Amino acid sequence: MTSSTRPDDAHPYLRAASAGVRHHTRALAPSDANPPRPADRLHLDVLHAHLTALHQLVDRLAENTRPAHPAAGRHLATAHTRLWQATSEVHSAFHLLPNSAAAEAESSACHPERLPEGPPVLTICQRHLAAGHVIRRKTTPTDLRPHTTACVR
Repeated sequence: MTSSTRPDDAHPYLRAASAGVRHHTRALAPSDANPPRPADRLHLDVLHAHLTALHQLVDRLAENTRPAHPAAGRHLATAHTRLWQATSEVHSAFHLLPNSAAAEAESSACHPERLPEGPPVLTICQRHLAAGHVIRRKTTPTDLRPHTTACVR
């Protein structure tokens, strides 16, 4: 006999990912013992991976929802586009941050040519390009254009 899944037991991995993001957000809150720190490349790489996975999830949900509920599917498709814009901005911010000395020391100690996915600094670009191919097949360039422009200094 199988018991029905309670609503609070549904999607445990997604709930765990959300809890992880909330925990990380609280950990970044400045305090007297822990002053605020700017983001580093590793941080943005992990955030980009999270956003890309979320982007894929929303894409799949939009595809599955649209036939039965067209209006809800359109909203999910819009969320899919906005997530891509956020992912793209995180990718751009990654490349604007300087390499830290620790990251350079780590990369010189490893042998990137031995990694199947290439040097670690390129994994964010590979992930971004793969996600970009998917989004460009499903949206127009006008849809992808951000509604506001960021101030570049």
